[in-house]
Amino acid sequence: MRSRVLLAMAMLNIFVLVAGFAAADLIASRPLPAVPYPVAHAQQETAAHLPGADAVDPGRLADHLDDPMSDSGVGEGLSAYVADAASAQELYDRDGDRGAVPASTTKIATALTVLDSPGPDARIATEAVLDGERLVLVGGGDPTLTTDADPGAYPRPATLALLAERTARALEDQGVDAVDLGYDDSLYPGSATGPGWKDNYVWEGSVAPVHALMIDGGREDAGEKYGDRVDDPPRTAAEAFADRLRDEGVEVRGGPDPATAPDGADPAASVSSPPVSALVEQMLLQSENNIAEALARQVALAEGEDASFEGGARAMTAVLERLGVDGVRLSDASGLSVDNRISPHALVEMLLAAADPDRPDLGFTLSGLPTGNFSGTLAGRYGPSSRSEQGAGVVRAKTGTLSGVSTLAGTIYDADGRLLVFAFMADGDSALASNLDLLASTVATCGCS
Repeated sequence: MRSRVLLAMAMLNIFVLVAGFAAADLIASRPLPAVPYPVAHAQQETAAHLPGADAVDPGRLADHLDDPMSDSGVGEGLSAYVADAASAQELYDRDGDRGAVPASTTKIATALTVLDSPGPDARIATEAVLDGERLVLVGGGDPTLTTDADPGAYPRPATLALLAERTARALEDQGVDAVDLGYDDSLYPGSATGPGWKDNYVWEGSVAPVHALMIDGGREDAGEKYGDRVDDPPRTAAEAFADRLRDEGVEVRGGPDPATAPDGADPAASVSSPPVSALVEQMLLQSENNIAEALARQVALAEGEDASFEGGARAMTAVLERLGVDGVRLSDASGLSVDNRISPHALVEMLLAAADPDRPDLGFTLSGLPTGNFSGTLAGRYGPSSRSEQGAGVVRAKTGTLSGVSTLAGTIYDADGRLLVFAFMADGDSALASNLDLLASTVATCGCS
């Protein structure tokens, strides 16, 4: 019976991954447009589960999970909450309402709030504004803006090459063949680094200083995720734009200088990011910190707040409360800040909101989750030589790691094919990702109905 259930679950996960993932490296060709995880389409309780999957008995799950929790070595620093994905019934609670440092599971809050406000179809524009003989490159906060891109890339990013091509055509139409170039990075006020960030986060390559205008996430080498970051991301972007304008036959006089675009000016040309839905999935799958911070600022702008760390935190908190999630304290959107506090219960409430059949727009929060031993930040975990191999393919979760902190939150199919939503959070010397992986795989092996 178990082998048939595992085979059915594996086939279901293969379908979900092929139909729903928005990352080009998962399959050889460009996938279909990302769709919400099947839970988001559920019309009745059983739609979230495999046929015949009975509800979990909380007492049996506790019997199955208590010993591994005790044997983890984390002790009082370990907290957990597990619920049924369809009914939202609480199934397991160990200090589930205690706020803890969430690390990158904070990105679940970022995903949920930006999908609610401004919404999954929103895009982020980068504009070129003509002010007399001066052309101003205006950053709108697109975290995936790049110089050039593979035509087959998915999601397809906006490029300076395309912006330069469109700008050159617009300048030609106006009889302009030479310009001074300015760049406007004024959309984001306040500090470019977050409260509670360690100094080494930037120089070690975990994140770039947060700017409204940058290319390739501020990286010196676009293909190196944790590589060196440039000293001045806005100027670097403007210099790259100047080069592309020259390629299009536009004379750019001198070097680019900081400038402010005229209020209300119509752009000569613009390019737009992929939709928020695709950015959310990319952020979650690869745990991209700069995408997270950019999306929080889009929430802030949509909610009438300043596009700053403080404004983003206020806006995200307000949206979460509107969605019925309380008890969250935020200082940033990426989870690098040690000042953030989120409880396991609150993380599960966020995931349940994403699974609400009446709110399918929020389902991209689930479709972007990495899958154990297959994709994203879980690709190297739940392997056949690990203690947690039973979770391969059936655990889909957002990871979170800081010094002395490890978190994991997402969905699990149990041994009977029942879909559960969970959050495990640990702090202290034994707060290791491998310990949380073992707990999630323990839930996956439970036939607890």
